[in-house]
Amino acid sequence: MRIGVPRALIVTMAALFSGYHIVLGLYTIDTPADPVPVLAAMIIYATATTISLLPGQAERMPTAMAITNVLVCIALPVLITPQLDPNQEGGLGYATWYVAAVGTLLTITSTRRRHVFAWIGVGALVVQTIVWGGPGALINTGVIGSAAWVAVSHILSRALSKASMDAARFARAERQATDWQAAQEAHLYERQFRLGQTGTTAVPMLQLIEQSRGELTDEQREECLHLEGAIRDEIRGRRLLNDDVRREVMAARRRGVSVSLFDEGGLDDLDDRALSRVLATVAEAIRSTAATRVIARTAAPDSVVAVTVVGLTPSGDGRARDLGQTGDDDDDAVDLWLEIPRASR
Repeated sequence: MRIGVPRALIVTMAALFSGYHIVLGLYTIDTPADPVPVLAAMIIYATATTISLLPGQAERMPTAMAITNVLVCIALPVLITPQLDPNQEGGLGYATWYVAAVGTLLTITSTRRRHVFAWIGVGALVVQTIVWGGPGALINTGVIGSAAWVAVSHILSRALSKASMDAARFARAERQATDWQAAQEAHLYERQFRLGQTGTTAVPMLQLIEQSRGELTDEQREECLHLEGAIRDEIRGRRLLNDDVRREVMAARRRGVSVSLFDEGGLDDLDDRALSRVLATVAEAIRSTAATRVIARTAAPDSVVAVTVVGLTPSGDGRARDLGQTGDDDDDAVDLWLEIPRASR
């Protein structure tokens, strides 16, 4: 974010102002003892100003250009003042145009965020003017005014830079607040959706428990356990669930299969079409496997695999263990190992 006057307008005004100094120098070209050094100074000044104002450059002036501008500001008085008499009767008038020209070039340098080089140029101009015409020449030739331009440019440049940083900070804060609000709304929607799913699943059984005053048959108690697993799926399964997966998971549990679903965020970047394809494969795997324990887990977001489905059948004494755990007595036999790719093949 940028704050301030359009750059094109500033460049145009600076170019016109710089050209005005050269016009004044030509107007008083008969005042110097030798006009050749003055004309050379005009060419040097015009070249440095043009380069400094060329469009398409970075806001911060390159160091080499800033050094060149300082050298030009030192060269102009060196070329012109030997041709001028500081004690000339009636004053020199516009013959001291170089002072304003130096101030303009240093103001451009300061505006382009090279304040130190601008003040070095001002110091050189002050010293040279005192050596040439004494302390009184600082006022008579306008050196004080040129220094004031650089000071104003420095102050305004710092103020605009601070305003820009403040505006950027406020914009970041606004974006962060918007992102936070969107995240909170997403969490609220997610909670409401999960609560709705939980209510749809649990309400019929809760009504049955109320009507029977808690006197349930063994089949009803078993169904309660299945419903508890379905509610747990809504919490841990997240995007691993759709109507087909819910139906196949419930059917598998009623067949005596232990099913665990774990969504750890690996499906968050999938679009609806890709997600439907993955979940259809998960539902088919749960429906067709003969394993007694099924575990479906999402892979890392940067993995080529979206979901891994593992079917285990216990051997030995029949204990079912969590995926990745082994006992001392026996091992689970792997009946199903399915890696569902993130992208369709």
